[in-house]
Amino acid sequence: MPRAPTTADPFNAIAEPRRRDILTLLADEEWPVTDIAERLRIGQPSVSKHLRVLLDVGLVDVRREGRQAYYRTNATQIKAIHDWTRRFERYWTHQLLRIKARAEGRTSTTP
Repeated sequence: MPRAPTTADPFNAIAEPRRRDILTLLADEEWPVTDIAERLRIGQPSVSKHLRVLLDVGLVDVRREGRQAYYRTNATQIKAIHDWTRRFERYWTHQLLRIKARAEGRTSTTP
């Protein structure tokens, strides 16, 4: 089965680590391309390409102010990804509870 193009599928878009870095940076506030590039220490053309992909799949929005473009996350699209991954949270929670129980079991048997 052929893989969906990166520009059509948010999950393929976030498979790239640099795009996840950009989304993490944009989680708290909007940033212009030049500041994103400087903060992540990658070239501006590379940041622009990654932002284009994220914009195409709807994970970021852009606001223009004069010649400057400010990018921010699109909370609605990010929530859709979160909701999907949340289905698997019970597996992580279960594992963490087992680890906690084992750790507490060891500590309770130590004098």
